[in-house]
Amino acid sequence: MKYILQTDNEIIEIPIIRSKRKTLGLEVKYDGTVNARVPMREPREIIERFIREHEAWIIRKRQEWSLAGNNRDDMSGLPPIETKEGKAKIRQYIEGQVEYYAKIMGITYGRISMRNQKTRWGSCSSNGNLNFNNRLLFVPKELVDYVVVHELAHRKEMNHSNAFWNVVEKYMPDYKERRKKLREYHIE
Repeated sequence: MKYILQTDNEIIEIPIIRSKRKTLGLEVKYDGTVNARVPMREPREIIERFIREHEAWIIRKRQEWSLAGNNRDDMSGLPPIETKEGKAKIRQYIEGQVEYYAKIMGITYGRISMRNQKTRWGSCSSNGNLNFNNRLLFVPKELVDYVVVHELAHRKEMNHSNAFWNVVEKYMPDYKERRKKLREYHIE
């Protein structure tokens, strides 16, 4: 079963994959293909409405993948970002969020670096320099914000002690949920 999504300039075929899951979900792959993953007995009308309601998100995600400029065949994880546009987009967002949360948290930081790291979403040096993964471009903004708060919290606690997690929780009460969702994204 497929759903045909017609946008202003293209037609996107979306296979509907039924499984034992309890929620509706959409997946946009690196090559621009889109899958809808749905519960076994979900009525077609609800599935179609769900896809229509997420049309803007689907288009945006497909554009983000094309900004990455990656043509690898092995896509078990998120690809590195190779285009200037993709790197500039995620850098601009992260710099704004670092500035915003640093003010709220009452902390200072050094320089911000962006890299295509293979194992980390971010890091904070003892000098207060922050490093973020360009691949955060592919992650929902609320999860990027979690990474920002996590790294800024290291300016108060340079460890992962209870005191550190208390700092994170103070500025992001739902951090556990966000952290869990972030684990669904694989860097490589």
